[in-house]
Parts: sequence; C-alpha cells; structure tokens
Amino acid sequence: MAEHTDKETVAVNILDKEYLVASPGDARGELERSARYLDEKMREIRASGRVFGTERIAVMAALNITHELLQNSGSMPDSAERTLRELDERVREALEQPQANTGS
Repeated sequence: MAEHTDKETVAVNILDKEYLVASPGDARGELERSARYLDEKMREIRASGRVFGTERIAVMAALNITHELLQNSGSMPDSAERTLRELDERVREALEQPQANTGS
C-alpha cells in the first residue's frame, strides 16, 4: 500500500488569526491538534497579562512547550528534534504568508 504524502493546505487558527500551512495529507490531524494546543498555550500566556505582543507570546509558548517535552523525556530524541525543526519551518512559512482576514 502506497503511503499518502500529497501536500495539502490546512487552515489553522491561532490567537484568532488564520494561518495556511502546507501539510502531508496523512499529518493533517496531528497538525490540527498541534495548532489547538499551541493556541491554548498562547491564550494562557496572553491571559496572564505579563507578556505583550503576539511574537513574544509565541516565543514564550514555544519555550514552555519545549520545557514540557524535555521534562517528560529527560532529553530530546532525534525524532523530536526533527519534528520540532519541521514545525518551526512550517510556522515560519505561515507567518511569512499574507494572513487571511478572519473577520475578527
């Protein structure tokens, strides 16, 4: 059976903004779950009132998520590092694209 690797564009919402992210079709669910988790973490940080600006909130969320990952595993396996690099690249690409108007 051939592995499904066709790319598709997935719309994810993070802090009330829509980002279009290219994803292998078989990874769509993981991408959507990751986006929901990131959105939740960023909302928690924004609600704390101690960090201002979307970019700073995103960096703090990334640091918190990385800390959680390292706490759970003790060290970051190569596969996790690869995954984080791929996710980082996807986020960078999404941030470079013009943002769709979400009506917010």
